[in-house]
Amino acid sequence: MANIRSAAKAARKAKRKEAVNTARKSRVRTSVRKVEEAIASGDSKAAIEALRAAQPELIRGANKRIMHKRAAARKVSRLTKRVKALSK
Repeated sequence: MANIRSAAKAARKAKRKEAVNTARKSRVRTSVRKVEEAIASGDSKAAIEALRAAQPELIRGANKRIMHKRAAARKVSRLTKRVKALSK
């Protein structure tokens, strides 16, 4: 437990930030999972829609430093490639 007022405030801020980051990370993972489930089911229309929803989530996660920007770009690229292959 923090003994100094500023340290206590910093601890409270860190706790709030952790909750926000956890929620953001969860949204990113959920959106990616929806794309993967649509790909697994073989429904190209649903996969395209899920990808359209997931792409901004991934980019937003990278901008908010939930994940590295290159990791987000790589994930978008790989999902896009899989959805495109499904469409053929």
